[in-house]
Amino acid sequence: MSTLEKLSQISLPVLDEPAWMPVPMSSPPEPKKSKAQVFGARLFSTLLLWAVVTGVFLSDNIWAFTAILALLGLFSVREFFQMTCKGGMPSQPKWGMLTGFAYLVIVAVRIGREGAGVLDSLMAMDVAFVSLVVMGGFLCQLRRPIDGKNTVIEVAVTTLGFVYVAVLFSFLSRLLVLPAPNGGGVPGAWLLLWLIAVTKFTDMGAYITGSLIGKHKMIPHISPGKTWQGFGGALFFSQLAGCGLYAMMPDQLEILGGWGWVIGLSFVLSLLAVVGDLAESVLKRSIGVKDSGNTLPGIGGALDLIDSLCFTAPVLYFFLRWMPV
Repeated sequence: MSTLEKLSQISLPVLDEPAWMPVPMSSPPEPKKSKAQVFGARLFSTLLLWAVVTGVFLSDNIWAFTAILALLGLFSVREFFQMTCKGGMPSQPKWGMLTGFAYLVIVAVRIGREGAGVLDSLMAMDVAFVSLVVMGGFLCQLRRPIDGKNTVIEVAVTTLGFVYVAVLFSFLSRLLVLPAPNGGGVPGAWLLLWLIAVTKFTDMGAYITGSLIGKHKMIPHISPGKTWQGFGGALFFSQLAGCGLYAMMPDQLEILGGWGWVIGLSFVLSLLAVVGDLAESVLKRSIGVKDSGNTLPGIGGALDLIDSLCFTAPVLYFFLRWMPV
């Protein structure tokens, strides 16, 4: 046998890539941030938020208030539909974001232009937009074949995102123009501050107390970190914020109707704040995602920031409009 024939019978290994190319390596997992890093990021986001809020209050301009609230609502709507896509939950993100964005912008513009006179007509607009979301959602489904239950789930989840985020959050803007005895540029500015303080002190009280002395789990199948001790701290801190602000600014918060209503409202709103926070936990666990986003480093997404406000703002609004205080 010739040398050429012998060489032809030698089997050589087949390489998918040239031998000179490096073997691809899996990217190492991102290092877990230390408590100091998390605290630093949260502190930065908190200071930034308070700087923006302070600037808006000092402006005493209704357009500044409505603009910042609309922007926060837009981020939250986007995060809701990003979560549904990330978790594989059937939805119509383009339609949901389009209608959610349009709704929040229209609410902001109308409140900025018309003030308290627009409140009644906004309720009719709510119904019109919800109807539009539902009908448009089914219209979108006519383009493709039926996909079992997913076809209806897409419409339902899209409607939920619109109502849960856009509509409920819009009540913060409506509180800005509720009639107040000592009006001014933004008659409901101090009322909005009071609501945010009660709601966020509830969240803060639950976190601080739960971290320090929390032992007994509250609802472990939904939020393993929530404890009954934290719940008690939430109720206490909400009273601290509600009563403390009212004691410092009784004239600006005269619309609340006196100490009895202040104490009662602080208690009810703290309960709703806890439920609102747990509602987002239910949403996350159902979809299978951990965070709504990272818009605010150290805090999370915009939706994490407003979840409890989406439950407290509508209740305070309807209470002040319907109850003789």
